Amino acid sequence: MPQASTDLSFITLILDASPLVQLVMASLILASLLSWTFILDRSRVLKAARREADDFEAQFWSGGDLADLYRQLDRERDQLTGEAAIFHAGFREFARLRENPAVEPMALVEGARRAMKVAMSRELDDLEHHLSFLATVGSTSPYVGLFGTVWGIMNAFHALGNVKQATLNLVAPGIAEALIATAMGLFAAIPAVVAYNKFATAVQRLENRYDDFVEEFSNILQRQAHLRPKRP
Repeated sequence: MPQASTDLSFITLILDASPLVQLVMASLILASLLSWTFILDRSRVLKAARREADDFEAQFWSGGDLADLYRQLDRERDQLTGEAAIFHAGFREFARLRENPAVEPMALVEGARRAMKVAMSRELDDLEHHLSFLATVGSTSPYVGLFGTVWGIMNAFHALGNVKQATLNLVAPGIAEALIATAMGLFAAIPAVVAYNKFATAVQRLENRYDDFVEEFSNILQRQAHLRPKRP
């Protein structure tokens, strides 16, 4: 007599899974959705940061007057990001300190450098936003999926203890639903790991670019500081 067929469709396996395994699957689906949301967001933000850096550097090195550039940026200081924000913070502090004749030239430059470093730190914090979440999803999702797999296999073997004869039809659904949890864990983890590595590299490159700009602008300010009339 032929045995009844067993429905091993993806949806059926999820619906027939134990509550704990369903909870694991739901958490992995949520983590995956959030990861993709943050991936798209960081991709847009980092692309805009690179474009803004290119535009500002072209303007900065065009040979125009830096005081005019500062006044132009100061009108929209609340919207400044990247190198423009770093430049604005450094030049503002330099101009403020320069009004005091008692401040030595090197103190002018160091004050501007500190202001730029603070601004750069804020910019990097904004660029790194959500990266820790991607790292967490990438590192923990496989283990969460593995936990669901182990639990599902335990339930499958426990169910076999209540029957006189074990058949493939009895074992297959439990094993299949357990393995789906592992697959979901990998599905959530792999994009998060790839995106995290890509974005971390992009942030590091921007950090190096910002740091180079701080040093180059500090050299320019140092020359300007020594051109200031000396105290009588």
